[in-house]
Amino acid sequence: MTDDWRKDRIGSALRGANPTVLRRLTAGFAVIGDVQFLPGYSVLLVDDPAVQRLSELPRAKRLAFLSDMDRLGEAVERACERLDPAFRRVNLEILGNADPFLHAHVWPRFDWEPAELVRAPVWLYPRERWSDERHALGPRHDALRATIREELDAAG
Repeated sequence: MTDDWRKDRIGSALRGANPTVLRRLTAGFAVIGDVQFLPGYSVLLVDDPAVQRLSELPRAKRLAFLSDMDRLGEAVERACERLDPAFRRVNLEILGNADPFLHAHVWPRFDWEPAELVRAPVWLYPRERWSDERHALGPRHDALRATIREELDAAG
């Protein structure tokens, strides 16, 4: 599979061609992040690529998106608790500064993170972490994907 899906993450998810999709949820798609320097990093993508802000959704769909964010956050939390005893918590963020479509980040945090970063926003991690091939999503994350999917199904 080529990386063309990266140019249209939501459209490719709608077509069933986005390999990062974990599950279709009510108002979007739960996907595992392209980078895994914090194992379990996931993203909730809205299911309409034209939607840029939460406020653009009708109230019922807005609440569904936030409920999906909660569901994904809890699934990542439970999966990370199962897989890593150093798991601390999950951070949830809706930012939208880099990608124009509505999405929410789910960042697991761990006790093994560097002391100067463990209490800081994840965006303060060195840029190399975001592009280092050692942290790229790959087959070694299959068990993590499966565990998050199990937790999504249990919470659904």
